[in-house]
Amino acid sequence: MTRYRNLGLFIVLAAVWGSAFMAIKAGLAYFPPVLFAALRYDVAGVVMLVYALYATDSPLPRGRAEWTEVAIGSVLLIAAYHVLLFIGQNDPTVTSAAAAVIVSLSPVLTSSFARALLPSERLTPLGIVGMLLGLVGVAVLSELNPANLLAGGTVAKLLIFGAAAAFALGAVLTRRVDSDLPIETMEAWSMLGGALLMHVVSLGLGESIASVEVTMQSMLALAYLSIAASALGFLIYFDLLERLGPIEINLVSYVAPLFAALSGWAFLSEVPNAATAGGFGLIFLGFVLLKRGAIRRELRHRFGDSGLDTAD
Repeated sequence: MTRYRNLGLFIVLAAVWGSAFMAIKAGLAYFPPVLFAALRYDVAGVVMLVYALYATDSPLPRGRAEWTEVAIGSVLLIAAYHVLLFIGQNDPTVTSAAAAVIVSLSPVLTSSFARALLPSERLTPLGIVGMLLGLVGVAVLSELNPANLLAGGTVAKLLIFGAAAAFALGAVLTRRVDSDLPIETMEAWSMLGGALLMHVVSLGLGESIASVEVTMQSMLALAYLSIAASALGFLIYFDLLERLGPIEINLVSYVAPLFAALSGWAFLSEVPNAATAGGFGLIFLGFVLLKRGAIRRELRHRFGDSGLDTAD
């Protein structure tokens, strides 16, 4: 049952994070970028803190290790990632497809950091091929033209690459910390700490709350990003991070663009085409290569349960 639970949570996480790209793009029409990210985590942090008070016996971090874990989450997973991502996506020359592909480099970056910082985390050569196939599948699904990807918006794309690197490093470093802090508590205080840091950056950039346009669309975008993509999404993310490790969980970056395409079809009447099917096929093949051991064990488990043993 644990296998199916992990798979189900993985799909939910890919869905909410994939559709978040659309919500970010919509909200940036009404909010200054860093202030938008900060307000998102003001709401999400308060929601998660209330949940931590309800669900855990340790709603407040204690000791150096627990506060270190919160600091890593605040600085890298929340503040650095979202400041760089929102500023990068605010550049009109950066398309959502280009941003999604750059962010999907997180698994490759996570693997690199894990190899350096977590000796127990390793990818075989075939696993690396699977990871690269997934990345190619994302590019095909997004119908990217390499010339367009590199043309214009260079600084903005480098900022988004920096966001992916910050998130990958944060995922690995949290694994190095020997802490018993509950996921809910870690998430809540990381969000609040990250929001505070982003408000400081927002003030430094001269952004003002007076420039926010309060409309139904802007409030829906903020609510969706705060509750679904942030509070729920990060709760699932940290749970799976503990169960699967940083390399496997960050592969959600390969699946999220598929749900971005589906949400575009559902809400923006964007009809999936052959490139969507081809990209999904490559992503699926990449996962088969990466998870071939787990798939083999699952097939053996199912084969044994069915009673169809070749020894019979």
